[in-house]
Amino acid sequence: MTMTRRRWLQCGPMLVLGSTAPALAHHGWSGFDQDRPIYLEGRVAEVRWRNPHAELVIDLAQPLSVPADLAGRAVPAQVARVDGKDLLSRAVLPTRRDARWEIELAPLSRMGAWNVPQPDVGETVAVVGFTFRDERGAALVRAEYLWLRGRAYGLRSSPA
Repeated sequence: MTMTRRRWLQCGPMLVLGSTAPALAHHGWSGFDQDRPIYLEGRVAEVRWRNPHAELVIDLAQPLSVPADLAGRAVPAQVARVDGKDLLSRAVLPTRRDARWEIELAPLSRMGAWNVPQPDVGETVAVVGFTFRDERGAALVRAEYLWLRGRAYGLRSSPA
């Protein structure tokens, strides 16, 4: 057996397993219920402006309600085909009653493409996004749209 082949046999499995660990820790869209958009609004309690994606922790407004004008709000065009008007018209409140939610935003490169400012703790934000199927697991929403400082941002893809 050559030295190169022996090293591959010894190190190859570690390289393969090591390369998949971050992918296993990071979840994609498949775990989220994309048939049921939810609306959240609240004050920012924590900001994590880092990759693989920016995150916010918000304390929900009390009482929380879907704004009457949500379905008619303008949403920005994205490269990805997203029917924003449809999502907004179907948005509902979560059934679970957690007072604090984690909001998963986009990667920092996409946040930069949209010129999304980093929110301040205490600032009010709103999101329409998706949580886990049957709302099981953590109180987590993957944001499709973010409203911050009077502007809407689409987070699925880059601006069109």
